[in-house]
Amino acid sequence: MVITGASSGIGLATAELAAKRGVQLVLAARSEAAMENIVSRINASGGKAHFVPCDVADRAQVEKVAKTAFEKFGRIDTWVNNAGVSIYGRLDEVSEEDSRRLFETNFWGVYHGSLAAMPYLKRQGGALINIGSEVSEAIIPLQGMYSASKHAVKGFTDALRVEIEQLDDAPVSITLIQPTATDTPFPQHARNYLDKEPKLPPPLDEPDDVAEAILDAAVTPTRSKKVGTMSKVNTLTAKIAPSLGDKMAAKQGQRQTYDELPRDREGALSRPSELTGVVAQTHGTGGHEED
Repeated sequence: MVITGASSGIGLATAELAAKRGVQLVLAARSEAAMENIVSRINASGGKAHFVPCDVADRAQVEKVAKTAFEKFGRIDTWVNNAGVSIYGRLDEVSEEDSRRLFETNFWGVYHGSLAAMPYLKRQGGALINIGSEVSEAIIPLQGMYSASKHAVKGFTDALRVEIEQLDDAPVSITLIQPTATDTPFPQHARNYLDKEPKLPPPLDEPDDVAEAILDAAVTPTRSKKVGTMSKVNTLTAKIAPSLGDKMAAKQGQRQTYDELPRDREGALSRPSELTGVVAQTHGTGGHEED
């Protein structure tokens, strides 16, 4: 199993749970020091993990992850595109440069990983698992570009599924995982344009719940899976009562910050998360979907 964005949050929770169940892992992230510690810990506990430094925005680096996984283990059974980051701020105030960088990670990272993995998955069959969000269908204000990127991930994943599963009849399952707000360091890793420290409003799901959904999709072909009650509520509302969904989303505008000054405005948008001072933690404080 290959997991991108494995240094904290859902990626780390998935790696740890998979290792306990005997899965051989290739983990990818930008945070080299943190990942070396994580891999050492997994291997010392009897697991089998290997780390490849990778910025998923760079196609060549992602291709190197796939090549390394195949050379080390002789196959790729499951590839999880998990790496992602957010921006807290109004759409008309966030710079185009930052918005494009977010898409380079959240959308193009999924694109790069999916296409790098596919030739290997097709050889003997396997699972491609892309981490979307409840905001792949709904939205959240003050994270508008994040919502847009997750809509793009859903569109890409759905189209790829039809091409690979239906047109090619290939032995590959393609799954979109859509978590609700999840307790990870995600807000602390986000680029922050707000005047207060960011968070996401409760209730928060546990990253282990998302990890379970990912591991289940790895062995049981699943088109998509919403994780957490609010993911089901918000996506259903956006589909059948969009005007009501808009009003519900608007109420979240003032529930996304702590009453304190920002700790780190830059976050991990353009640098490894270990440089934010919040890394290698499965749990966080008011996080979101993936990390």
